[in-house]
Amino acid sequence: MADAGDLYVSWRWQDEFAGAGVSAIPGTRVDPIVARVHDALPGASAAGIEKSLTTGEFADYDAEHELGQALARTLLPYGLATQLYDLYARGVRPHIRVQPSPRTAQIPWELLAPDPGLRLLEIADISQLAPAGLAPAPGLAERSWEQTRELPVVVVLDPRVPGFRADSALGSVLGRMSAELPLAEHIGRYLPNDRLRPAISDPVEAFRRQDQDRLWLSEALHAGASRLLYVGHVTAAAPESGRSEDARLHLACAAETRGFAPPERTHRPLSAKDLILGTHTLDGDPRTGPDLWPMPSRVALIACESGGDLRFGETLGLLAAVLNGGAELVTAGRWPLPTDLAYERFAASSAGRHPLQENICAIDAAHEHPDPVTALMHWQRERSAAWRAERSVCDSPLLWAAFATVTTNR
Repeated sequence: MADAGDLYVSWRWQDEFAGAGVSAIPGTRVDPIVARVHDALPGASAAGIEKSLTTGEFADYDAEHELGQALARTLLPYGLATQLYDLYARGVRPHIRVQPSPRTAQIPWELLAPDPGLRLLEIADISQLAPAGLAPAPGLAERSWEQTRELPVVVVLDPRVPGFRADSALGSVLGRMSAELPLAEHIGRYLPNDRLRPAISDPVEAFRRQDQDRLWLSEALHAGASRLLYVGHVTAAAPESGRSEDARLHLACAAETRGFAPPERTHRPLSAKDLILGTHTLDGDPRTGPDLWPMPSRVALIACESGGDLRFGETLGLLAAVLNGGAELVTAGRWPLPTDLAYERFAASSAGRHPLQENICAIDAAHEHPDPVTALMHWQRERSAAWRAERSVCDSPLLWAAFATVTTNR
């Protein structure tokens, strides 16, 4: 897709199943539906999160379903829709790889409803294709999943950010962790085979650590990793700033740590600029970002707008940095994520439901699967069925459709 006033869409079939196509969608149709989606998403403030969970279109099944139909009417070209319907009628489920334009980067393609009661995710597997030009840095050793799948999983789970209390802006994302909670149980499955880094004996020890700074991360990745799972805070620059490289990952780095991002209280974030440039201009003998932080084949960044650089004309944010560092597949957030505490406060979720933890477990399990896109889509279809049947906001696509899985052409 390409933005040029109107939205230009082209498509082709990799196996030449059907003819390629081109369509131009008037900007006067695109802009209102994009604004409507944006208005339904969580805002950065507590009031914005409450609105999305109570009165926004993603909080009500009928309203969200009507939004899905409006998205399909606007953004799914008729020629492509007929080709997809032909496959659906034959019982064939294709894999659609979407390369969105900046204007459409937050659109949840899985939710498009070509017909009432029928979602795009039910007739196709869907992932996103990395923007043209994003590729591993020159000279990187190839780290494919087939070669590295038995190596440890590096996890950074809700690290303590120096200078910020647990209930502050950069405080705890997951809240107090205990062994019986879903994510702790899930992480515990890696311990018997010593596949978790940090190496621990109790899964609860993996959460809210104070030692996981950029040096620790560099050492853990250099020691060999099959995957990286980050759950925490990401601060994204506004698209109108044009500075996607200012996106910041919040580890346990102290303010005196060397880096490009300015300190915040007693903490210095790890920016996309750090991950790309490394210590260039900061050191007399500089090292590149991919040399300092060699990314494993698969990376999950579970944080607010961790994939936000797709909204920029020049994609130089965290997603670009991770792909530049060697990753083949990245799952990242399209928009701000409500926490389990937000569901409890604003949506009266039951004590047994932990929507954010459930999503993290599903994404991590999919990344362990030989075909992560298919595995994650299978889980999303289950969530979609639960949303249709139960109509509980805990099953709303507000959370499970927030994540895009981006792959490279490798």
